Amino acid sequence: MRDLRGRFEGIRVVGDVHGDAEAFQAAVEGAAAERLFVIQLGDLTDGGSDGAAVLRRAFALRAEGRGLFMLGNHDHKLRRALEGASLRIEANGLGRTLEQIGAAGDAESLRRRAVEEIGRAPAWLRIDQRLFVHGGFHPRMLHAPPPPDAGARKPEGLVPRALFGQVTSRMRDDGYPERLHDWVDRIPQGFTIYCGHELRSADGRPYMQVGAGGGAAVFMDTGAGKGGHLSWVDLPW
Repeated sequence: MRDLRGRFEGIRVVGDVHGDAEAFQAAVEGAAAERLFVIQLGDLTDGGSDGAAVLRRAFALRAEGRGLFMLGNHDHKLRRALEGASLRIEANGLGRTLEQIGAAGDAESLRRRAVEEIGRAPAWLRIDQRLFVHGGFHPRMLHAPPPPDAGARKPEGLVPRALFGQVTSRMRDDGYPERLHDWVDRIPQGFTIYCGHELRSADGRPYMQVGAGGGAAVFMDTGAGKGGHLSWVDLPW
């Protein structure tokens, strides 16, 4: 990442997109105008109006060296579906994404590209005293690189924490796993974790939580593609 400092003024961190192509385009174009490298925190599709367009834009960012996307649980599931795995498919989530891809003029090439790109998406990324991850943090992420093929195989080791956060074996009334945030208290002083995965904001802005250890987590999902909007924050090097 050090070679990027001469080309970019800083970083634009973009939350979960969930198929909101128009908002993602605005975030990417704005970053280009400000000479910012884009780090998108995963969950590109499932829920919005044009998942296919979001995928194309995310893949172009990486190909052009102007950004990347982290591996999210929805991305991981999309890759599995495209490879023919037997999955539970929600009509308004993954089902909608598969329909959008199927209706695209470049459907076949887009499917192949999605399998490839998701397969090599990083599960977490550390830059100095910042760490970018989709679901949740573990202190070992500060010292260990993610598996290079985390998106192409069954989640193991630290990857489940990166994709799903900290969960219990219980389900909530809304059908989602019960989530814990004890990991926030384990962020060391001076470190900030940028993550998505769950909507914790009560005012439409990214939500920051400072842990007992003095570090902070910034939750970037503000409901894009699911009735909310897309958020991003700009950081200097």
